[in-house]
Amino acid sequence: MTFSFTPIKTRLVHPPKDDIYDILNALPPLKEKDIVFITSKILGIHQGRCVRCDQTDKTELIKQEADRFLSYKHPSGFNVNLTVTDNVLIPAAGIDASNADGYYIMWPENTDGLCAEIRSFLCEKNNIKDLGIVATDSHTTPLRYGVTGISVGLAGVEPLKDFRGQKDLFGRKLELTQVNQIDALASMAVLLMGESDECTPIVLLRDWDKIVFNEKASMRDFKISPEEDLYTPLLSVMECK
Repeated sequence: MTFSFTPIKTRLVHPPKDDIYDILNALPPLKEKDIVFITSKILGIHQGRCVRCDQTDKTELIKQEADRFLSYKHPSGFNVNLTVTDNVLIPAAGIDASNADGYYIMWPENTDGLCAEIRSFLCEKNNIKDLGIVATDSHTTPLRYGVTGISVGLAGVEPLKDFRGQKDLFGRKLELTQVNQIDALASMAVLLMGESDECTPIVLLRDWDKIVFNEKASMRDFKISPEEDLYTPLLSVMECK
C-alpha cells in the first residue's frame, strides 16, 4: 500500500474572524477517499471564537469552556489548568494564544457539524462521494515531554478499526481490541502542520485504504464518558460544571 500525507500551505489566517472556505482554496483537486485534516485553530477563527488577550481573564475563560476543571500550581511555579473539554483531557480547554495575533482562540463549537459542512462543500466542489474531514489539535501526553496530535471533530470516516472477534497469532479470540485510527493519523498530520511559523494548517492524506468511509460517522462513535473510562479515578477529582 502506498499512501501520502501532503501539508498544504495557505495564506495567513487572521483572527478574530476569517473565512475557512476561502482558505480551503489552497487544496488541490480532491479524489475519492481522500482525508483532509484541518487544525481546529482556523476552524475556531472561522467561527469568530476569539477574544482579546489584554481584555480577558484567561482562567475565567478556561472555566467557561471546560466541562471539568482542576487548577494547581506546578512545582516550577506556574499555574496549570487541567480540563476536560468536549470529552478531551487537555490543558486550558484547548485555548491557545500562539499564532493568534494577540487573541485567545477557543475550539470551534459543534466541531462535528462544521466538519460535516466542510465535507459537503468539498464533495460538491470536487464531485466526489467519499471524503473524510478531521479537525485536529496539539495534545500533551501524561509523563511525556512534547506534543503530538489528536482529533477533536470529524465527518465522513469511522474513527475505529474493530478487531473484536478476530483471532491473534495463536488463535486467541480478541475481546476488547479496537484501534483508534483517527488519532494515530491525526498525530502524523499535526506533526506535518508544525507548531510555529509553517503556515500549513491543512494536511491531505491520500490512498489510506484501511479506514471505512461513512457519511454518518462522528466523534460520538468513540467517545467514552468520564464515569466509564479506565482513568475514572483520576478524572473524578476534577470539578464538574
